[in-house]
Amino acid sequence: MADLFIKQAEQYAEGRPSYPPQLFEFIASKTSSHELAWDVGAGSGQAARSLSGIYKNVIATDTSPKQLAFAPRLPNIRYQLTPPTMSIAELESSIAPQSSIDVVTIAQAIHWFDLPNFYQQAKWVLKKPHGVIAAWCYTVPEVNESVDAVFQPYYNTAVEPYWDPARKLVDNKYETIDFPFESVDGADHTGPFPFVTERLMDLDSYFTYLRSWSAYQTAKEKGVELLSNDVIEEFKRAWTEDGQDKKVVKHPIYLRIGRVGNE
Repeated sequence: MADLFIKQAEQYAEGRPSYPPQLFEFIASKTSSHELAWDVGAGSGQAARSLSGIYKNVIATDTSPKQLAFAPRLPNIRYQLTPPTMSIAELESSIAPQSSIDVVTIAQAIHWFDLPNFYQQAKWVLKKPHGVIAAWCYTVPEVNESVDAVFQPYYNTAVEPYWDPARKLVDNKYETIDFPFESVDGADHTGPFPFVTERLMDLDSYFTYLRSWSAYQTAKEKGVELLSNDVIEEFKRAWTEDGQDKKVVKHPIYLRIGRVGNE
């Protein structure tokens, strides 16, 4: 997974959306204490930054040193480079002791994981029985009718062959991902629960986001420039149609959340 994002780490840090406060408020409302959070697959720290405003301490881990290099340095976030897999002994020495973590979060990353191994680790470090695991993804950007009309065939036809198969879990809004946890208090299922993030973007920022995709990098390595001059011109025509340089871009977010129980 890390290799897919190393070469465009800076574009990832610049181009990826942040997450709405409502998402973190909802997650925090389901954790009985707010001492320690573990953000897994932290990338360039988009989620860790928000968690640090709620939890006393945050451990943010990733397998990519280049991604972590762009993460914000805050006094209560400890960034940790980790191997793709860890033993329980390594987990205890480099992350946290058994049953010590209030919440494990995974933002736009769990679809890359070895789920049986990761879930075993999450269940080991989470406090019993109320420790919470929260994993979310965001799907494709929504701009307006004109831009989206260019984007949809670009995404579904040009880009699609270059996605890793795991990307299908995102396209399916994490509905089909294995998630063996109990419902949190106040809920009768583990999701997905819908949220949305919005940001003001110009066309250059929009292209930076598209170039941050792992599929874009995979295509580039195979000699294919997905954002060819013709494609860029097509997006430009659609973007400038309404005369507004900057536009509100929405990303639907889908959250799976559960508690560990007494496992």
